[in-house]
Amino acid sequence: RPSPEEALQWRDSLEKLLQNPYGLASFRSFLRSEFSEENVEFWVACEDYKKTKSPVKMAEKAKKIYEEFIQTEAPKEVNIDHFTKALTMKNLVEPSPSSFDMAQKRIFALMEKDSLPRFVRSEFYQELIK
Repeated sequence: RPSPEEALQWRDSLEKLLQNPYGLASFRSFLRSEFSEENVEFWVACEDYKKTKSPVKMAEKAKKIYEEFIQTEAPKEVNIDHFTKALTMKNLVEPSPSSFDMAQKRIFALMEKDSLPRFVRSEFYQELIK
């Protein structure tokens, strides 16, 4: 469990929050309670994808991420604009570590602007900073 001081830093830094295993778990639980955990799940999947070395594994993961989060009517479809979706699909013709970068940046910005302020006001977070 993080110290209250550590947890306080998360108010201003989604990056610090996501890098902390406890912060990530708390944020995920909070988003799950709001039925909006697909963004953080997509972000985590992209982080895992970027660490993949094998081209075969990369192609498999890319397909899975696409089917789960990007394609229209995907089970956990993330809210990205048409241009970003089209570019991501184009990048997946030859998957590379940066294939999802733009989509991941968009989702990060969305969480930062939208989900993080709600999380900071939540009881989940208030308990952590006591």
